[in-house]
Amino acid sequence: MDRALASFDALWSPRIVTRVNDYDVRVAKVRGEHLWHAHDGTDEFFLVLEGELFISLREPAGERTVRLPRGAVFTVPRGVEHKPCSPGGAAILLFEPTGTATVGDRHEAVPEHVDATTGHPLGT
Repeated sequence: MDRALASFDALWSPRIVTRVNDYDVRVAKVRGEHLWHAHDGTDEFFLVLEGELFISLREPAGERTVRLPRGAVFTVPRGVEHKPCSPGGAAILLFEPTGTATVGDRHEAVPEHVDATTGHPLGT
C-alpha cells in the first residue's frame, strides 16, 4: 500500500489498486472537507491507513460525526448522506462497486478540490 500511495499526490482523487469481483479497492489521500453526498445503491467502506478521518452522517435520528483513527473501519449504509473530512490529512482505503462515483448519486455542488470520478487507474 505504501508504494501505491507514494505514486500520486492528488487529494480526494482515489486510485484503483485492484478489483475483487465487481468491486474496486481504491486508495486516496485526503485533507480538508469532501462534500455532502449519498450512494443510493451501495454501502461505502472506509479503512483509515494513515492519519485521522471524520465522517459526518445525516441519519433519521439526527446528525452525528464518527471519528476514525488510523486502523479504524467504518461502513456508511446505502442512502445515508455523509461528508468525510480530515483536517490534518489522511490516507484511506475504500471498497465499493466498480463504477461508483466519488460524489455519489445525490450531492451538493462539487467544490474545485474534489475529483468527481469513478476512480483512476493506479499510476495516473
